[in-house]
Amino acid sequence: MDSMMLTHYLIIGAILFCMGLIGFITRRNLIIMFLCTEMMFQGVSLSLVAFSRYHGNVTGQTFVIFVLTIAAAEAALALGLVVLLFRRKRTLDANAWSSLKG
Repeated sequence: MDSMMLTHYLIIGAILFCMGLIGFITRRNLIIMFLCTEMMFQGVSLSLVAFSRYHGNVTGQTFVIFVLTIAAAEAALALGLVVLLFRRKRTLDANAWSSLKG
């Protein structure tokens, strides 16, 4: 892999991360925010795999496997939490939960 190809992968990873960040900041729907977080994870994972391939080792790819495992566990917990929150207030708007007490 040459440096030009690495640059292309890094640009795509940065675009994915920025799209996820913009979506997370601008949207207030909990499910959309969750999906934008996953998009940011994928952008970082793509960059890690590209760096790993460029340097010729598997360290970045191994780390991506761990990141994806943690993301899957986080997805299961977040989806359960979103369902619980929806049952309480019948809305997925994050602003409805800004006045939590406890």
